[in-house]
Amino acid sequence: MSYINENFLELQDSYLFSTIAKKVAKFTKENPEKKVIKLGIGDVTKPIIPACLEAMHKAVDEMGTEEGFKGYGPEQGYSFLRKAIVENDYMARGIEIEEDEIFVSDGAKCDCGNIVDIFSQSNKVAITDPVYPVYLDTNIMSGREIVYLPVIEENNFKPALPKEKVDLIYLCFPNNPTGTVLEKEDLRKWVNYAKENQSVILYDSAYEAFITEKDVPHSIYEIEGAKEVAIEFKSYSKIAGFTGVRCAYVVIPKALKGYTKQGEEISLNKLWNRRTCTKFNGVSYIVQRAAEATYSVEGKKQIIQNINAYLENAKIIKEGLEEAGFTVYGGVNSPYVWLKVPDGMTSWEFFDKLLEEVNIVGTPGSGFGEHGEGYFRLTAFGTKENTREAIERIKNWKK
Repeated sequence: MSYINENFLELQDSYLFSTIAKKVAKFTKENPEKKVIKLGIGDVTKPIIPACLEAMHKAVDEMGTEEGFKGYGPEQGYSFLRKAIVENDYMARGIEIEEDEIFVSDGAKCDCGNIVDIFSQSNKVAITDPVYPVYLDTNIMSGREIVYLPVIEENNFKPALPKEKVDLIYLCFPNNPTGTVLEKEDLRKWVNYAKENQSVILYDSAYEAFITEKDVPHSIYEIEGAKEVAIEFKSYSKIAGFTGVRCAYVVIPKALKGYTKQGEEISLNKLWNRRTCTKFNGVSYIVQRAAEATYSVEGKKQIIQNINAYLENAKIIKEGLEEAGFTVYGGVNSPYVWLKVPDGMTSWEFFDKLLEEVNIVGTPGSGFGEHGEGYFRLTAFGTKENTREAIERIKNWKK
């Protein structure tokens, strides 16, 4: 008899975005004449930037020659990309990270879920609520005890330190879904907590490129001592149009230690390297050359253009919703806008009403957790034309 992992039975029946896709597909089929504007999932609309396309074409041509062909590459990522990451994402900010502390992957979502492989099932995990579902679901799958940290209007969307000792802490800032941020002083409290409690912070920094304000850290390693307590995740998806290409990286400093039940210190970098060599064959050479091109002079210019366009969309959404009378958060250092739904309505009821009456798709806050109820997420990743049209529809709907 083949026994299942019964922890999977504790999950919701359907992944949040799958449920949304089914609802939208049903509405579209029943109303083919309606133009539905999708501001729900965090998929980008701008294509792969030209610098990356050029690098990909060149790499494809290389792969078609005997002298340029690449078979299995290093599981951890090619040195040319890891070197570019170190120099541009860390050294340029005064942060010392070494190449062998970088692991190139096929997506930050995968990394945030897979990282639990190197941690004991007995670890107690602190997760913000509302939260990106992968953090929660992967730990439920593993059978870990969860401690929820409310991220709500009453605490200015800044989670309080746990009142009990926890072993793993998921933080995502700029935050998905609320679009809010932690400043350096806020993040320093978390680093200090982790050091005092021998905890590990799993820091999702996928949206750091959207930061516009000075005192908001782009990396947790801007905080002194963070390399001893934190793993960082970063992604190319939103900045260079890589949602379908798949490339990201995780940073695991060699100073970061885990412990055996007997109290022996173990390098988490070595554990992740071992796990990577066993379960992963690496990101393709073509994709890694494309990722490297994001650090070229032209690549950087093109990425800034993309980010500015998405931030302009976020501004359109935020200001338009405020004009329409909504209470709104986020949208300044983030491509996400978090709004309060009208009184007396659940977030899923607001989803249905917005879809059916205004033909706009967003994401119900309750899909991100209990404390997301009463809120709703819109993304700035649509086209500028559709973003403006969507907000005008909402403003006219609210009159």
